[in-house]
Amino acid sequence: MTTPVVLLGAGGHAKVVIELIRAEGAYEVAALLDADTTPRQVLGLPVIGDDDRLEELRRQGLTHAFVALGGNALRLKVARKAQALGFTLVNAISPAAAVSPTARLGVGVAVMAGAVINAEARVDDLAIVNTGARIDHDCILGESCHVAPGAALAGCVEVGRLAFLGVGTAAIPGVRIGEAATVGAGACVVKDIPPGVLALGTPARIVRTLDVREEQK
Repeated sequence: MTTPVVLLGAGGHAKVVIELIRAEGAYEVAALLDADTTPRQVLGLPVIGDDDRLEELRRQGLTHAFVALGGNALRLKVARKAQALGFTLVNAISPAAAVSPTARLGVGVAVMAGAVINAEARVDDLAIVNTGARIDHDCILGESCHVAPGAALAGCVEVGRLAFLGVGTAAIPGVRIGEAATVGAGACVVKDIPPGVLALGTPARIVRTLDVREEQK
């Protein structure tokens, strides 16, 4: 028997999560909420309102939720609201991902098809390991970070909370990427990246400081 889940988000990222949940088979999307309440269906599921309906759905007996929003800060904010109302956050792990039995995953985590998470890696709450991303041994992915499709992290890399690693990012062993930092697509990280900056290129170089006041709340 599948467990009903409230899915928060109805964009492109949510489409991938819906198909992932269906493939996993443990949960069933029972309600789809989005900030854009325009009547529509997403992969056959109707959008029934925004997150203001969470309290009503909780009273109706729904107890589990997944936040399918690509923006790191927004995902964290909405997840905290759902948890404060008593929802349990579930994980969405593709059957086509390879997750080591010694890896440690938090809650609200998304792991897409083709992703690899190796021995004793740690993936904190609400992190996204996107399609085909490779997370090697002993890496740490911080809360609500996002490792984009095709990224490759060698062993012992640490990614700070709310950080974003673009498509095809590579990182050599042992580097640290700071909280709320953004690493651009195709960049190669060969030394530590401090918090709250944008880094681009090969090797990755800091090009500017980001306004991360909201992200750090």
